[in-house]
Amino acid sequence: MPMNVTEVEQALLTLDQHDRAAVIQRGLQSLDADRTGTDPAEADSAWRTELRRRIDDIESGKAELLDMDEVHAQIRAKLAAMRK
Repeated sequence: MPMNVTEVEQALLTLDQHDRAAVIQRGLQSLDADRTGTDPAEADSAWRTELRRRIDDIESGKAELLDMDEVHAQIRAKLAAMRK
């Protein structure tokens, strides 16, 4: 017999923080899968592949890393120039 919303909520709240987060994350992924038709496992795999590619680019020197403070200063300067 399926659980109702109240029973699911009560069961969720009995879990420790890590397990609650895992259940909630899986629930959110299922909503995304319903909306996009994408299998969460496939999406995770694609992101892992993309992250690995980006890490490889950084480690090999192919990607140039920028200083965050310098980038923010450049953006602020461009925005200020646009406002004039």
